[in-house]
Parts: sequence; C-alpha cells; structure tokens
Amino acid sequence: MRLTIARLALLAAAGLALASCQSGPKTTPVLSGKSASLLAMEQVAISAHKCWIASKDPAFKAYQMANELNSYSGTPRFLLVPAKHYGGKPLLVVQAQGNSSRVDAFGPLMNEALGVRIRSDIARWQAGNPSCAAAA
Repeated sequence: MRLTIARLALLAAAGLALASCQSGPKTTPVLSGKSASLLAMEQVAISAHKCWIASKDPAFKAYQMANELNSYSGTPRFLLVPAKHYGGKPLLVVQAQGNSSRVDAFGPLMNEALGVRIRSDIARWQAGNPSCAAAA
C-alpha cells in the first residue's frame, strides 16, 4: 500500500512539473520591437537604394549610399556621399528620429535642382508606394 501511495505521489509530481513547462495562453504577437523611425527609414532606404543606386539612375551616378539604419542613438539614417570618396562629407542625409515616422532630408543636394525630386521620392516612399517614379 505504501508503495502505491509513493508511486501516485511521484506520478502527481511529474504531472505537475510537466504542466508547468507548457506555454502560456497565446497572445497577439508584438511588432518586431522596431521603432516607428526605424520602420519608416527601412522602407525609404530600400526604395532609395533600388531606385537611385541599384538602377544606376544617371542623376545619382556621382553618389553612393552609406546606410546607418542600425543606429543606437534612435536616429536611423542613410547618407549620400561622393562615389569616389566614401569617407567624404555627406551631400544628403535622410533620417527619422525617436518614435516618429516622419522622415527628414537635408544637405547640399536639397538646395540643388535634384532636391525637388528627392523630396517627391521620399514622400512617395514614406507613404508606402515603393515605385521609382511618380504616377503620371
């Protein structure tokens, strides 16, 4: 009789231990933990690279892109720098800050004729349209 009680106690303890290992109730998954600024900048940076750099767009031939999206300062950004001088002064900075999805662009290129196109492209990409040209 004593052996049976001991086995029952052992079985109950094993069942309790097994039950405690089960996962909790399913909850709605949380976003990837990325800030609004990083999500916005990823979308803009991917489109900028595809449309300006990878497509070999003549307007952007003199530049290359320096990606700094994994910034720990809360300011993900990318830069356009001279193609032949990667360490040179940025001619365009495109960034978002903190928990805002607002994307800002500044630098010498914004004061040139190309600035109008840059503003238009960034606004389109930020709105979720990844195309390389504005709709006619």
